[in-house]
Amino acid sequence: MDCSLLRTLVNRYCAGEENWVDNRTIYVGHREPPPGAEAYIPQRYPDNRIVSSKYTFWNFVPKNLFEQFRRIANFYFLIIFLVQLIIDTPTSPVTSGLPLLFVITVTAIKQGYEDWLRHKADNAMNQCPVHFIQHGKLVRKQSRKLRVGDIVMVKEDETFPCDLIFLSSSRGDGTCFVTTASLDGESSHKTYYAVQDTKAFRTEQEIDALHATIECEQPQPDLYKFVGRINVYHDRNEPIARPLGSENLLLRGATLKNTEKIFGVAIYTGMETKMALNYQAKSQKRSAVEKSMNVFLIVYLCILISKALINTALKYVWQSDPFRDEPWYNQKTESERKRNLFLRAFTDFLAFMVLFNYIIPVSMYVTVEMQKFLGSYFLTWDEEMFDEDTGEGPLVNTSDLNEELGQVEYVFTDKTGTLTENNMEFIECCIEGHVYIPHVICNGQILHDCTGIDMIDSSPGASGKEREELFFRALCLCHTVQVKDDDNIDGLKKSQLSRRPCIYISSSPDEVALVEGIQRLGYTYLRLKDNFMEILNRENDIERFELLETLSFDSVRRRMSVIVKSATGDIFLFCKGADSSIFPRVKEGKIDQIRSRVERNAVEGLRTLCVAYKKFTHKEYDFLHKMLQSSMLALQDREKKLAEAYDKIEKDLILLGATAVEDRLQEKAADTIEALQKAGIKVWVLTGDKMETAAATCYACKLFRRNTQILELTTKKIEEQSLHDVLFDLSKTVLRHSGSLTRDSFSGLSADMHDYGLIIDGAALSLIMKPREDGSSGNYRELFLEICRNCSAVLCCRMAPLQKAQIVKLIKLSKEHPITLAIGDGANDVSMILEAHVGIGVIGKEGRQAARNSDYAIPKFKHLKKMLLVHGHFYYVRISELVQYFFYKNVCFIFPQFLYQFFCGFSQQPLYDTAYLTLYNISFTSLPILLYSLLEQHIGVDMLKREPTLYRDIAKNALLRWRVFIYWTFLGVFDAMVFFFGAYFLFENTSASSNGQLMTANTHMMFGNWTFGTLVFTVLVFTVTLKLALDTRYWTWINHFVIWGSLLFYIIFSLLWGGIIWPFLNYQRMYYVFMQMLSSGPAWLGIILLIIISLLPDVLKKILCRQLWPTATERIQKSMKHKTPLNALANSDGPLLEGNLSASEA
Repeated sequence: MDCSLLRTLVNRYCAGEENWVDNRTIYVGHREPPPGAEAYIPQRYPDNRIVSSKYTFWNFVPKNLFEQFRRIANFYFLIIFLVQLIIDTPTSPVTSGLPLLFVITVTAIKQGYEDWLRHKADNAMNQCPVHFIQHGKLVRKQSRKLRVGDIVMVKEDETFPCDLIFLSSSRGDGTCFVTTASLDGESSHKTYYAVQDTKAFRTEQEIDALHATIECEQPQPDLYKFVGRINVYHDRNEPIARPLGSENLLLRGATLKNTEKIFGVAIYTGMETKMALNYQAKSQKRSAVEKSMNVFLIVYLCILISKALINTALKYVWQSDPFRDEPWYNQKTESERKRNLFLRAFTDFLAFMVLFNYIIPVSMYVTVEMQKFLGSYFLTWDEEMFDEDTGEGPLVNTSDLNEELGQVEYVFTDKTGTLTENNMEFIECCIEGHVYIPHVICNGQILHDCTGIDMIDSSPGASGKEREELFFRALCLCHTVQVKDDDNIDGLKKSQLSRRPCIYISSSPDEVALVEGIQRLGYTYLRLKDNFMEILNRENDIERFELLETLSFDSVRRRMSVIVKSATGDIFLFCKGADSSIFPRVKEGKIDQIRSRVERNAVEGLRTLCVAYKKFTHKEYDFLHKMLQSSMLALQDREKKLAEAYDKIEKDLILLGATAVEDRLQEKAADTIEALQKAGIKVWVLTGDKMETAAATCYACKLFRRNTQILELTTKKIEEQSLHDVLFDLSKTVLRHSGSLTRDSFSGLSADMHDYGLIIDGAALSLIMKPREDGSSGNYRELFLEICRNCSAVLCCRMAPLQKAQIVKLIKLSKEHPITLAIGDGANDVSMILEAHVGIGVIGKEGRQAARNSDYAIPKFKHLKKMLLVHGHFYYVRISELVQYFFYKNVCFIFPQFLYQFFCGFSQQPLYDTAYLTLYNISFTSLPILLYSLLEQHIGVDMLKREPTLYRDIAKNALLRWRVFIYWTFLGVFDAMVFFFGAYFLFENTSASSNGQLMTANTHMMFGNWTFGTLVFTVLVFTVTLKLALDTRYWTWINHFVIWGSLLFYIIFSLLWGGIIWPFLNYQRMYYVFMQMLSSGPAWLGIILLIIISLLPDVLKKILCRQLWPTATERIQKSMKHKTPLNALANSDGPLLEGNLSASEA
């Protein structure tokens, strides 16, 4: 044993594997290796539990409180509450503590509920039944109990419970087919291969008898990379070592398809699986509204501190007179006289801070959270955004960004699967200049299967026929397509085969389209069995080719190849790939004719591929086989060595022809882009496709128009001129007419404007982003951004996923800081979706990776129109009003308290009762604004869809600009002064009643500070509630209920609070105050007059602005009022409102 251990160490550290130390050894089936093989070192690994939840039962309270008090507003109110507890303050700690407790509790309940849902999902996943082998028998147990080393059996359509090394399959060739949609977004089938020495083990007993150890790297998140090896022991002989790669690793979350069952051994479990390691913690995105809220909060904090400082200073000025400082009825104690002046001043400052602290609306945050959370349901309930074909509706992954949907300035969209359907259809193929189109019409007759039509020159000769057959064979053999249920082919006759419809499965929709297209031209791919590929030719004869090697497709090479051996013993390499990767490697063939056809097809928006071949002698093949095998067995730099081998093999090719496949535009894609451009949103298309294909798609979807002047910033241009010259030439071109293309009219729809469209490729972008030799990259970037700003549309082609994210980041961080939205459907779009302010995933054919990583998901691109122009518009208008109204009502609330200090000797006497201070934001004024912010529709849904230009009225945070904020603040100050001085006027003269009470001369009310405060508070509550009623344009029974219900609740509460002697109160200063106040007729009249005077300026301002400077929205509202009843246009947002709403105008 010691010798074998020494040998293992020598092999590992002296045989070029010095880097391969961070590994793990797994004993398959927990069986110790045979004696003398190697030391048995059991290792501890985590169990198979998945944990996506944030809290546990024990840490929820401390962890949640810590997170909530990290928010500045909550922490501020906690400090105020503690100050009230520590020092003698004018208001009870309850006035700050109760609202804070309410906010903390509501938020904790919301977050606790969301985490409970995560726990529920985790438990469902962890308790899933799994079959595994134990003592040669099949046993069921829960997924969470799986351990590393267990041998697992998975059946068709089941999901792999952990990361497994594929040991054997029910298929004779030791392969299985898998979909990885939940991992990388690709819904197509991929082929995986069992270990060569274990693929023959089919039964539980055979698998259980397996003696093997696996050495592999420690867990890492890369889905496409895995390096390991398996040592299989046969009796006491030396173990047979086989390399393991990503093609042998079945990942948790992937699903078994088209294979009855497989056996695999668990190597990574639980939170160490690649799926768990890819749980990307999305960076916290903050909306523009939230940023504005925080800035306004700081402004109000400064106002609060200023108020406290002014009052503290004036208090000591007032008390500079000894009689005022120490009147005869309130003499100070000796200890009070000796107190330090600065300490007294600081205590007074804190007391004033406590008195005025209600200007900071603590309940605003919880109301905003509730509005966002509840408002997001209107999106998911929208039946117009439900797609019947897929059975999918919109998803909201985060409700924090609802209002950001109404602020988008740039939309970055993927092409394939987002603008297009990702549903490929074979259009034509060109072989040596001859064009073949299946099912074409010629002279009024349909030419059926196996018929081509010559579009360029005469029919091919004898050598041409040979090339034609080679081309068809190449497309039948050079792919990774699988045939579903191909085992049924055995026993079928040739005639049955020729008529048998094949169901093809592949990881690429292009490949399926090509194989099906060639089938219509006479060559049918039948199956791959025992490493032999079978095709049916035009003569109905089956041809068998031995598959020797597959050189897989990768995004760097942009091509794939197969090496096959024909029945006659000839060895061929067939290669297909992008024109840019095939043409440089071709030495002969009709290159010019095929190139011109490829370019023509690309201009028409078709996806093109070129096909070439090469013939090998047996000696040449033996050499390259050894080269490939040595590269594939390498544990270090395997990918690099394989790429070098592929490069040597795929050269000196003979060009056969090209294919054209169409990917059709999605329904209403053009209409959606046109509407977005009218709304003032710039649309950029970011794609990996070639320039000509992408440009044709852009014309088809109306991103580019016929009068659009196309500017190119491509590698080809940069080769002709330097990057510097190209950028400056483009800059001169667009800036020449920049005067006519303003920021508000960049959609390029006007006839007298110069409409520019820019096309840039990935290589050119890399040069722009690359730092220059002098260390600066800013100049080129700024120049590029200046050109982009003056273009109505931009197309970025040949883009790598990371470059898509770079483009989004470049625009996002430009000096205007525009709001960006990225939309895509595949795993390659995830990086830009995460980078943009708002990320939207399309639930498409490439799986759910994009949808899972996005903020919102929609079934089709066309739904983006309603999402932004209707839902986004409503979300922004509603939350803007909510934020401004909260600050306004708190200014109205606390400014009279500030004014009152001038009339009470700055003694910190509260104007309002403790109950009113506590319940103002929680009960009396909270529900009306919450329901307004959920239901308000200032304009009809149909009108918003018909008039995309209305979106411009709210662009650039228009409703939360400083001008609007200052107006609301001054309106609050004006109303507060009306409340205070109006009530003061009513209390101006007093007279003594017969029973000795002081009564006001004007209104015959009981004279006292609580009566005065209650009068001010009553006018305040009615004014701020009626102000909201005046702003409401879309009335429902719910609005009526909460607005009038809130006022009624205030009256009933005040009558009960002052009309009953409550035993739990030590003193009851409000006893009979409210009822006595309402018993005075002049008081009623005074209250009504003060409410009217408070509301009048805002009403007059709105009337004047609507008449003199109406916005587009106000003009539409006016036309709707005159032409159509409002309720005819005011459609509901979702099922909650249907049949229950009536519309009228305040």
